[in-house]
Amino acid sequence: AQKRECRKAERKWRKSKLQVHCEIYKEVLCEFNQILRGEREKYFSKIIANCRNNSRVLFSTVNRLTNPPVSLPLELISTSKCNEFAIFFYDKVQGIKNAIISTTQIPTLPPARHLELTHFTPVTDKTIEEVISGLSSCTCCLDELPTRFLKSVLTSLLPQLVQLVNISFETGAFPKALKTAVIKPLLKKSSLDPKVLNNYRPISNLPFLGKVLEKVIYQQLTYFLLSNNVFDTFQSGFRPHHSTETALIKVTNDIRMNTNAGKVSVLVLLDLSAAFDTVDHGILLHRLENWVGISGTALNWFKSYLEDRTYFVEIGNCVSDKISMTCGVPQGSILGPLLFNLYMLPLGQLINSNNVSYHNYADDTQIYVSLTAGEHGPVDTLCHCIEQISLWMQNNFLQLNS
Repeated sequence: AQKRECRKAERKWRKSKLQVHCEIYKEVLCEFNQILRGEREKYFSKIIANCRNNSRVLFSTVNRLTNPPVSLPLELISTSKCNEFAIFFYDKVQGIKNAIISTTQIPTLPPARHLELTHFTPVTDKTIEEVISGLSSCTCCLDELPTRFLKSVLTSLLPQLVQLVNISFETGAFPKALKTAVIKPLLKKSSLDPKVLNNYRPISNLPFLGKVLEKVIYQQLTYFLLSNNVFDTFQSGFRPHHSTETALIKVTNDIRMNTNAGKVSVLVLLDLSAAFDTVDHGILLHRLENWVGISGTALNWFKSYLEDRTYFVEIGNCVSDKISMTCGVPQGSILGPLLFNLYMLPLGQLINSNNVSYHNYADDTQIYVSLTAGEHGPVDTLCHCIEQISLWMQNNFLQLNS
């Protein structure tokens, strides 16, 4: 109603050209903008309040408010520019990985596993229906059917989708048609120069059906990991009932307890460059087999899932040539973060062997020790631990930022 009044006042002013009508229009417009801002604040406040316990939705909402999407300049929308981006993103990851020099091996022993995951359990119509209903309706150019349309005719397609998933499980193969990602360059900050490729981050989109397969595997794998206590106790990233809050509470509580005991804490924050992108597939499969207990058809499925992946860059209606991905966990995937956690399993054992406290959140690691006045031993231990971590990172093709 207020918008109609605003348009009515504008038409009256433009028709009469009178200053009095111009002033009335400005007043109505100002009132409309105030109402709009108020409703917008109420809308986002309600979203933030409702997702207080859902950090993913919360961060997404805050990001929408603080970093609105920036459209690319028209001169960047071309096939040649898409190819430039595709090669740039590839070279950036390969440059990081090639610069890592593998040195002396740091021994870590996988724990004894009494149970093995040799195959995945066939799914039913109900499982697939629940998985698809629970996934976002976002779609991309890789989907043969728009996701919303697929959901609307799900009853008719359900038998075929169940068959697709179960054949994948039975054969230990991930469909090749679902291994391609479409990358869209996103300017990191609106204030950055849009002509500099390094100012963009690659945003990956994957086929919806591939995510359905991944979600089913994710559920079965997570159940196995929890049942067999495989997760690192002090890893809070991408785990059920864990978040940045659990990581912060643990570290903060330890430091405060040390302070109450009259001790000083020394905390070191470790950060990695493009950690998810430089994961070595051979090492990851070794982790899955020897540290997790995955073998047989299940291990073959993960091997198929990782190999022969490609991506292309899309800007507007222009696309690049396809480029092969030789390392890393698939960006934008459901399984990627979980697989990265399993890739990092030996790190906790390494830090523990040095008698140093730690907590991880995905690729961020906090290590810390406590000491009394005049005590130097814990600091020396911490320095030695950092040296070992650095060597371990190199051996696992992860670049530790200095």
